[in-house]
Amino acid sequence: MRYSTEHKQQTREKLLASSGALAKRGGFAGTGVAGLMKAIGLTGGAFYNHFPSKDDLFTEVVRRELGNSPLARTSIDRPRLKRLLEQYLSLAHLHDAEGGCPLPPLGVEIARAERPVREEAEHWLVQLQQAWGATLGDPQLAWALISQCVGALMVGRMLASEPVQEQVLQASRTLLEQVLDEAG
Repeated sequence: MRYSTEHKQQTREKLLASSGALAKRGGFAGTGVAGLMKAIGLTGGAFYNHFPSKDDLFTEVVRRELGNSPLARTSIDRPRLKRLLEQYLSLAHLHDAEGGCPLPPLGVEIARAERPVREEAEHWLVQLQQAWGATLGDPQLAWALISQCVGALMVGRMLASEPVQEQVLQASRTLLEQVLDEAG
């Protein structure tokens, strides 16, 4: 039975959304094609009607997740940047791995992935760095802030107790506030 182009596109969108959530929750590499398709109620064989390979799906997941981030805006003023960083370095975001930034849960997998996946991640990270660099007037500071934020969230998620997680996040928020005030 042939499905309409619209149905195929809807299925592809469901697969992308589901795969992004699954990847951020439990890793992409460890979830097989059958598991990805089962999550949307289809068999593994149907996967290849939507993507030539699992690597191609991962590239699309990275594009979608990084491209939809509120931090990836091309134009941002300093007060909005400060608010976004406070939200990023919050316990609510730390506890929302599935709905939050894909870099902490997927960074290692992106680093190990094939070149097209890494190129997609690089595209979005450079865009983010350029936007922040323009706002801050310092491209190197932008890279440092991005690294600090992602690292703080990753370290926070590694910890078992919420009070210690909050200490990590608060230390990073304080550091970023000092740096932003000095750079302003």
